[in-house]
Amino acid sequence: MATTHMSKSRAVRARFNHPVIDSDGHTVEFEPGVMDYLKQVGGARMVERYKAEWNSGIAGSLGSLFGWYRLSPEERRDQRATRSPWWGLPTKNALDRATATLPKLLYERLDDIGLDVTVLYPSMGLLPPHIDDAELRQASCRAFNMFHADIFREYSDRMVPVAVIPMHTPQEAIEELEYAVKTLGFKAVMMAGHVLRPIPAVARTAPQAARYATWLDTFCLESEYDYDSVWAKCIELQVTPTFHSAAMGWGSRTSISNYMYNHIGHFAAAGEALCKALFFGGVTRRFPSLRFGFLECGVGWASSLYADMIGHWVKRNGQAMENYNPANLNQEQLLDLFQRYGGKMVEGKLEHLRQGAAGGMLAGTKEDPATIDDWWRCGIEKPEDIKNLFVPNFYFGCEADDPMNASAFNTQVNPFGAKLKAVFSSDIGHWDVPDMTEVTEEAYELVEEGKITADNFRDFVFVNPAKLWTDMNPHFFKGTVVEKQVGKLLAE
Repeated sequence: MATTHMSKSRAVRARFNHPVIDSDGHTVEFEPGVMDYLKQVGGARMVERYKAEWNSGIAGSLGSLFGWYRLSPEERRDQRATRSPWWGLPTKNALDRATATLPKLLYERLDDIGLDVTVLYPSMGLLPPHIDDAELRQASCRAFNMFHADIFREYSDRMVPVAVIPMHTPQEAIEELEYAVKTLGFKAVMMAGHVLRPIPAVARTAPQAARYATWLDTFCLESEYDYDSVWAKCIELQVTPTFHSAAMGWGSRTSISNYMYNHIGHFAAAGEALCKALFFGGVTRRFPSLRFGFLECGVGWASSLYADMIGHWVKRNGQAMENYNPANLNQEQLLDLFQRYGGKMVEGKLEHLRQGAAGGMLAGTKEDPATIDDWWRCGIEKPEDIKNLFVPNFYFGCEADDPMNASAFNTQVNPFGAKLKAVFSSDIGHWDVPDMTEVTEEAYELVEEGKITADNFRDFVFVNPAKLWTDMNPHFFKGTVVEKQVGKLLAE
């Protein structure tokens, strides 16, 4: 079903001799097909439970995603119900709508979209890893994985589906990783990027409020569980942990009326929360060969985070904290200066200084020297160490039309001349892409506008995506149409 004319993206793709690897396209699942697999996994009652969960709003680690629609305006305000996503799929283009659901049709149209290979993430399948009900969560993830493995198997030379992995406990994550990779043959996985857990004190004293009083478990700092076994299993199975999690419903993204207010930046917020946890939790230090992908969240926030980390370490590392220790303040010198220059403002009030309050707002508090260094898990001795624990390990999925993609390649601004690992992510299938045949052309506009170089573009659509997947599994692209070109790249 190829188009009869040269599409914009097909024309752009013809300009260069390297592949375009899409690291985040989307399939839109045919729900009756998924339900057949869920019935296999858990029987007819499990299907009923899944549909009931969907109809109730998918309450869980994503909040009540669709419960907003069941409430009146008054109830929404009373409950502070977060505005749910409005229409989420392109419909004006029926061809694209069908393409997102039918693997055969997508396969036929990949050249018109300008893609050589696409790694496909789910749509409905984004939700099951966040369901609170453990039995339903695990059964749903298993059903979606079985469904996607089967429908994409005969198109594996150009389309690679991801398995969805729940992360409520390390045990269930490892169990589904094992099944997805060893039994179903998945090469790519998508993990839940966080779990919203109830605050224990609230759960004890006000159980009905526990679902609203939550804390964000990002697995690496202060978690209820040790997730090192999960990271080790990823290395063993040669799969890259990637994350495609939402942040609507927590933080500032809780408007009851404006979806755009909730949506803008929410993938970035979820990515940043996990990325910081992986870094400060020392995961990249303990597992230096492990790579992580944060999908659909862009790279602008990552450029800022990387620079902020270095700036914070310089001013607030363990040794530098002595610059702020109230005990180091020369009280006599300070008193003398206040007496000489304070005038009427301090007249009769200098006893305040003599009591030690000049050391700062928290001068009277005690700090344990053993807990003052927030960087201790990272083993950082110099600012360059931050670059070495951040830049090689993290990859950032960037939509084609995002001008901030250029920030990844700005060696004049990024500390130590770093290039962050931005990877091309088409997002085909979702509302951000009303015309699939324009995504590759949109990505190339940054070259035409002089914001990135042709070499940067090659890194964006080929080198970085190839390494995202092959750093963990050198054979990831074996049997695909880009196998030879990726092999040549890895041999450079």
